[in-house]
Amino acid sequence: MADLNLGEGLRKIVLAGIGALATTYEKSSEIVDELVKKGEITVEQGKALNTELKRKVSEVVDDAKATAETATKNEDEKSE
Repeated sequence: MADLNLGEGLRKIVLAGIGALATTYEKSSEIVDELVKKGEITVEQGKALNTELKRKVSEVVDDAKATAETATKNEDEKSE
């Protein structure tokens, strides 16, 4: 039977999630920039939205990294 490394699989899933978050942030920033260009929101509102998006993405990425590191560490301890 194939050796399943659960920690490695979880790490890959977390990294995929981080990639998805980065893409979401980029697309959201583009939408905010487009709204500013159309005059539907002010430049200051756009900057505030982009800052908030960046902060939230950064928090989620940090949490995901911590979760992946913990899972990998736990998996490594189990295999010893």
